[in-house]
Amino acid sequence: MRIALTAHGKDFAAAIDSRFGRADYFVIYDQEKDSWDCLSNEQNLEAAHGAGIQAGQNLLKTGAEVLITGHVGPKAFKVLDAGKVKMYSFGDMNGTVEEVLTAFLDGKLTPIVAANAVEVKR
Repeated sequence: MRIALTAHGKDFAAAIDSRFGRADYFVIYDQEKDSWDCLSNEQNLEAAHGAGIQAGQNLLKTGAEVLITGHVGPKAFKVLDAGKVKMYSFGDMNGTVEEVLTAFLDGKLTPIVAANAVEVKR
């Protein structure tokens, strides 16, 4: 499984980024190969509009099956949902890509089930 995380840097030691469409980078962990890759999102940092859609389309090209971020806007959500990417929020957690990935693998993150929303646990 390929897991993408929004980040301020290019590797697993980078700080996480709560933005999706305007995240600095997507750090991608390939669970099967136990390897890391990075995708720059610089083309969307200053985009006047459509950053979420473009970021979503670029992320789909990586083969990521899971996205971990702070939140996802409505247009980006549609792109990712159509591409069958499962989305999770790290909420107000601060830390590194590696720490957030560990929290995900331990089942501690909340699924994003709608744009700008997370699953409500009852």
